[in-house]
This record gives sequence, C-alpha cells and structure tokens, in this order.
Amino acid sequence: MNAIEKKKLRANAHRLKPLVTLGQAGLTEAVIAETEITLNDHELVKIKIRTSDRELRKQLAQTLCQRTRSELIQQIGQIAVIYRKNPNN
Repeated sequence: MNAIEKKKLRANAHRLKPLVTLGQAGLTEAVIAETEITLNDHELVKIKIRTSDRELRKQLAQTLCQRTRSELIQQIGQIAVIYRKNPNN
C-alpha cells in the first residue's frame, strides 16, 4: 500500500469510533475473532489498546495485524487503525 492510499485511509478513520478494545486480558482469541468479524464488515477498523506501556501497545498492534492478515495504518497513543480489504465487496 502506498503513502497516498494510507493518507486517505487515515482521513477516513478520523471520524470512526473504536469498535474493538484490548483490555487487561490482552490479545485473546476472542479479541482476534471479534477483530476478524469487524474487518469483514468494515474493512477499516479503529482499535483501542488499554495499556500504559508504549512498547506493549506497539507489539500488540503488530501481533493483531499479523494474526488477522491486516495492515497497520496508524497508531497514536492508545488508538490503532488497521485495514484489510474484503474480497467479497
């Protein structure tokens, strides 16, 4: 994905509310399954990662992207935006 496409996705994500939240339990199979469903429905998803450790947030976002075969578009603070094109749309 090139920089122009990412810029458009970041602009579209600005108006979104977080649909998935990673809490104290971290990255569980339930969170991954919910993210899969949400990506299939919306393609562009904003995720809230509730932890104060910056490196852990970064690692969780990257792991979630790997497990869901999605791409990290942006991560600012506790909010990450991921994207996966739905081939059925």
